[in-house]
Amino acid sequence: MPEISEPRPEGEQPRSIRLTDPRALRAYAHPLRMSLVGLLRSSGPFTATKAAELTGESVASCSYHLRILAKYGLVEEAPGGKGREKPWRATARYTEWPEYSEDATVAEAADALMAAIAERYFERVTRAMERRHTLPRKWREAEQFSDSLLFLTPEELTGLGEQMGALLRPFEGRESDPSLAPEGARAVSVLRIAYLEQDIPHNKEAE
Repeated sequence: MPEISEPRPEGEQPRSIRLTDPRALRAYAHPLRMSLVGLLRSSGPFTATKAAELTGESVASCSYHLRILAKYGLVEEAPGGKGREKPWRATARYTEWPEYSEDATVAEAADALMAAIAERYFERVTRAMERRHTLPRKWREAEQFSDSLLFLTPEELTGLGEQMGALLRPFEGRESDPSLAPEGARAVSVLRIAYLEQDIPHNKEAE
């Protein structure tokens, strides 16, 4: 299931929100909106004014896009604040959407969102590589840049994704509760991308 990452008054926020409306999928594909949701998950809640400081966009633009995100349930108003200085927070820690749909409109919107996110991943990795020379040696050695070519069935690939998710899950929640993170922990983005290599011949036709 695709995923991209504070306590609420009534308890812990949901782990993920699932988008199935093609209008919501298209709305979320906007680069600034994805940035705002990501920042709210890691540094929120905050106001449109703070959002403008973090993104370099205007307050009016951030306010508009936050309202669009709220329309589709990705963000919501947080307690406190006055007038235009009302704070916003993310409604969940991750976003999910259909990987496959019989509805062509949903499938098209989901594919467009995946393309936008892939572009965002590329930009973030490129930026990390440009700054990598400033990192201490232990972080440079710990970072991972590699790929593997595996011959798998759809069921095996699904199972592999579930195992990866299970390995990462114990580390979730540290961003909203710093007390869970050990000394020396820093924010690390872990990307999971697995796609079918259609240019490599195979011995048997996939069923």
